[in-house]
Amino acid sequence: MHPARGIVNIASSTNLLTDSKSLQLVLEPSLQLLSRKQRRLIRQNPGILHSVSGGLQSAVRECKWQFRNRRWNCPTAPGPHLFGKIVNRGCRETAFIFAITSAGVTHSVARSCSEGSIESCTCDYRRRGPGGPDWHWGGCSDNIDFGRLFGREFVDSGEKGRDLRFLMNLHNNEAGRTTVFSEMRQECKCHGMSGSCTVRTCWMRLPTLRAVGDVLRDRFDGASRVLYGNRGSNRASRAELLRLEPEDPAHKPPSPHDLVYFEKSPNFCTYSGRLGTAGTAGRACNSSSPALDGCELLCCGRGHRTRTQRVTERCNCTFHWCCHVSCRNCTHTRVLHECL
Repeated sequence: MHPARGIVNIASSTNLLTDSKSLQLVLEPSLQLLSRKQRRLIRQNPGILHSVSGGLQSAVRECKWQFRNRRWNCPTAPGPHLFGKIVNRGCRETAFIFAITSAGVTHSVARSCSEGSIESCTCDYRRRGPGGPDWHWGGCSDNIDFGRLFGREFVDSGEKGRDLRFLMNLHNNEAGRTTVFSEMRQECKCHGMSGSCTVRTCWMRLPTLRAVGDVLRDRFDGASRVLYGNRGSNRASRAELLRLEPEDPAHKPPSPHDLVYFEKSPNFCTYSGRLGTAGTAGRACNSSSPALDGCELLCCGRGHRTRTQRVTERCNCTFHWCCHVSCRNCTHTRVLHECL
């Protein structure tokens, strides 16, 4: 069982979100792809399965958004192998999938704790700083500590072995969680006469998952290619062997925030059943853009076709008191460009 496919399988199961009875959820056949420890964690934290599933679904949507204009656009398919064969590789795209799904679980669980939907956790009232002359810590901080701890226990527990893929997956899982933590921001509420804000109460708030996705996409572009520390020397200790080092000795070792990979990405231009790539034929492209979404780059130099499409949309909408909106139907022609 591959761990990424195991946890993402929850997000692809339509049955899990339609039944609120924890026992039935745990016995759902699709959960059998999870490890014993993962199922135990679900049983020990009533209410958390919905949060995990929601976090994974959000991660899938975020992955698709971040790569919507690239040759690899985070394609998914129904069933247990949601991301396809790409998760079995050691490339940049695999690194992003692991990081964003790990971040999605951490983000959703931390938020759910604050909302009171998980029985085993609450708001984080301990997260306090020194305060200031006109403000103090209070309110309900999002419980990032519980989210990171559960995420590490749940997402990482399916990883087995001691090879380079194992180290890569664990590193990228942690990079996703670390990004959620590092992007948290202080929020404050004013108190005082007529909004004078003589005193403020402040707490720590999670970033949006979009903000996390933006950071991880930038780290995808700057990901580090790695190999085993000491190249597997027989005289190296076990701790030294279980360490990632840059493939290029002139580069710095990857930080906990960096995404890492160890093999070149496949060619996403053409279909390959063996590699599990769909190609870019039929993809919409921007004929006037020189960037990654442009027809030249997205279509891999094969050219593109142009067609027109008549579209009818609601327009000139007016609100009438009280209470309905009336609109006209407007028809216009849209020009579409598609890769050959």
